[in-house]
Amino acid sequence: MAEGFNTRILLAARPDGMPRQTDFRFDTASIPEPGEGQVLIKILYLSLDPYMRGRMSAEKSYAAPVEVGAVMEGGTVGQVIRSRYPGLAEGDLVLSHSGWQTHAVANGAGLRKLDPAAAPPSTALGVLGMPGFTAYAGLLTLGQPKPGETVVVAAASGAVGSVVGQIARIKGARAIGIAGGPEKCAYVHDELGFDAVVDHRAPDFAAQLAAACPAGIDVYFENVGGAVWDAVFPLLNTFARIPVCGLIAQYNLGPAVFDGPDRLPGLMRAILTKSLTLRGFIQREFADQFPAFHAEASRWIAEGRLKYREDIVDGLENAPRAFVDLLNGRNFGKLLIRVAA
Repeated sequence: MAEGFNTRILLAARPDGMPRQTDFRFDTASIPEPGEGQVLIKILYLSLDPYMRGRMSAEKSYAAPVEVGAVMEGGTVGQVIRSRYPGLAEGDLVLSHSGWQTHAVANGAGLRKLDPAAAPPSTALGVLGMPGFTAYAGLLTLGQPKPGETVVVAAASGAVGSVVGQIARIKGARAIGIAGGPEKCAYVHDELGFDAVVDHRAPDFAAQLAAACPAGIDVYFENVGGAVWDAVFPLLNTFARIPVCGLIAQYNLGPAVFDGPDRLPGLMRAILTKSLTLRGFIQREFADQFPAFHAEASRWIAEGRLKYREDIVDGLENAPRAFVDLLNGRNFGKLLIRVAA
């Protein structure tokens, strides 16, 4: 990458189906100068998350899409290298939403200063950041697990799912994970302490899930959709709660009408007869809970009750490939790009 310039990754085209690396393009620009009340940040870590696939589309959603030709958006941890904001000094580490680039100018008042002595700065993008908070707020506010209940979470080795299951265990519930492949399943069971894990790639996946949930499912934290939902749906108990966080299996299908039978009547009947609660959510709805989350999660990590794994890819130039791999389930843990040392 060019020295003395701001290297950026722009959205080059809106994907048709699964994104390709050619849907992104590299660009260099002058390093911007901060104005009054602003700081110049050198990006150290960039977070890659499934929600970014939605930002690449022009379809109406809960947030505006990234415009073609604009910098891809994303959460970042960076170091202040020039400050015109009295609350931040050169060398400070900050959490921002600066996107896929090596440098950015941001309003100092909108940044969160990080203490590297309290936790590794990268955790502000993972277990102590948006993914961890998504798990915490979605599970406890909407799922409301009770001791002895069965909580099932898809993508259980990922940044959100791994935290969901561990918090369920902390609250006294049984945690059943769904993951892809023996290595991820072993990690979820042996390292994270889930009560059971089922491989969604197994030919008898639905039967294995039913065997792991002999008393049915009380809370299902939805991250995936698709065939995983099909296996979960018959096992839902009366009064089951389903926080809907993500649908990664469906993100690349577009707005077209799906082929096959209309299954909506069966879903609506189950919602009625089982008194199910399905609630989609975006973590920012619960922003007032973040201080409590950060305090509790930090304590759980210190006590060894909340563990995390990071999948770090070096070099901004590798972000497009890593993002496509993420959508194909090839990452293992919270996916980060290390932009600079």
